[in-house]
Amino acid sequence: MTSDSSPAINPMTPLLESALDRPATVRIVGAGPGDPDLISVRGQKLLAAADTVFFAGSLVPEAMLSHCQPEVEVIDTRSLVLEDWLPTLIDRARAGKQVVRLQDGDPSLYGALHEVVAQLLEQEIPFEVVPGISAFQAAAARLAVELTVPNLVQSIILTRARGETQVPDAEDLASLAAHKASLCLYLSAHHAQRAQDQLAAHYPPEMTIAVCYRIGWEDERVVLCRLDELASITHQEKLTRTVLYVISPALDAMTTATTARSRLYSGDHRHIFRPKASQA
Repeated sequence: MTSDSSPAINPMTPLLESALDRPATVRIVGAGPGDPDLISVRGQKLLAAADTVFFAGSLVPEAMLSHCQPEVEVIDTRSLVLEDWLPTLIDRARAGKQVVRLQDGDPSLYGALHEVVAQLLEQEIPFEVVPGISAFQAAAARLAVELTVPNLVQSIILTRARGETQVPDAEDLASLAAHKASLCLYLSAHHAQRAQDQLAAHYPPEMTIAVCYRIGWEDERVVLCRLDELASITHQEKLTRTVLYVISPALDAMTTATTARSRLYSGDHRHIFRPKASQA
């Protein structure tokens, strides 16, 4: 008896390769955190060339449409389910239109990219995905903080609290908090007290955290507080959506003198571009 030891091929793989090889008619573009100036140059060019733009007005500010031509067709999906607008997107693409799906932040995070791509592959619609700045990156820039400080923290966890969207047991917030990494918590304002309790099992209650509301928008708010104030601040500020919590040892390190150095720029570290140790 002989057996085929070759690895199994996902049946969607050839479709994906074909879709990515052909000129795209659909572009899924990361809009960034909200500021129209923070979209990528490529994203801006694609908006300027688009015939039809699909966007969720609750998550992407209308100011982002200033990059589009005046005659562009705009479809706001904020009140629609996927089945209400995706067939229209596919119809526009088949009609030869240049279509942009403008998505908040980066398409790879909490944005239904998986479902959209699956349908585009099934319908053999060529597409591409254009990355965008995510809220955690915009928040770090706003705070002027490095989330990976040498000898302190070298990992970043992007996650959400369990709610209507189920979270795998292995990714329970309390389990992830045990790593004491830089943890960026999305989509969790409705579960602030439970999230605080789970985080407090591993992070000190007095550590500084950042509560970031509508980061990148004109009305953004950033509150620095203690971890044990996370829930009360969320309640006092009446925050219910578009909130990102940044929980990281790096926030307290900002005001603490440190001798920690990046190895890349350390004088005694050699690499292919600096083969000799610096004498400085």
